[in-house]
Amino acid sequence: MSLTSEQMAENSRTAAQIAEDYDGMGASVTLINDIIAGNQDSAMTASDRQDTVARNVWHLEIMMAKDDWGSEDMTAANAAVTAGKGYTA
Repeated sequence: MSLTSEQMAENSRTAAQIAEDYDGMGASVTLINDIIAGNQDSAMTASDRQDTVARNVWHLEIMMAKDDWGSEDMTAANAAVTAGKGYTA
């Protein structure tokens, strides 16, 4: 299925949106790394920590799959996805 030009226009992001999305990815990277390191809210249950890591890994994977990135460095995001997939609370 190919997208119409109208659909492509709806799906394209502005430079500001790309920057905002990249910042959001950084927040997910930080959260994943903090939970794995044990630096997150101690009131979170193991299940909550596991779910939070899984949701943030999913978010990063969706964002990294976008094809309109420029020179943004995805090294930290890739590392967080790998670490998150290996995490067991």
